[in-house]
Amino acid sequence: MSADGVAPVGGVRVALGDGVRELVDGPEFAVLSTSEPDGSAQLSVMWVGRDGDELLMATKGARRKVRNIRRDPRVTVLLYDRGRPTRYAEIRGTARVTDEDARALVDRLARSYTGADHLVDDQESDRVVLRITAERVLYVP
Repeated sequence: MSADGVAPVGGVRVALGDGVRELVDGPEFAVLSTSEPDGSAQLSVMWVGRDGDELLMATKGARRKVRNIRRDPRVTVLLYDRGRPTRYAEIRGTARVTDEDARALVDRLARSYTGADHLVDDQESDRVVLRITAERVLYVP
């Protein structure tokens, strides 16, 4: 990683770093950017967790962001510290849609973000997990 906090580019998996892990574990809300078919950005505010240095998000399988990722897996995630908004991380990488246990992830994230064990009245049956592998990380402490 260079002195400015930018990890190398080129499809290489990079570590998130302690500051970024702290933001993810905070928990802080994330903004997920995917690309629409016309190239414009599609932005979604998301709950985020991690599995090691992979970011994890759960969403409904029919959502636009899922279709966008299936077509073009390049994504950008922005996290910032709500208590100190000038502290943030931009993570660029690739996402993959998995059919792993989305309900368990939603429950884990619900505990982290709301303190509740799960979301009430949420239809889990069509959920998928987004796994994001970082290829470039910019962290501003």
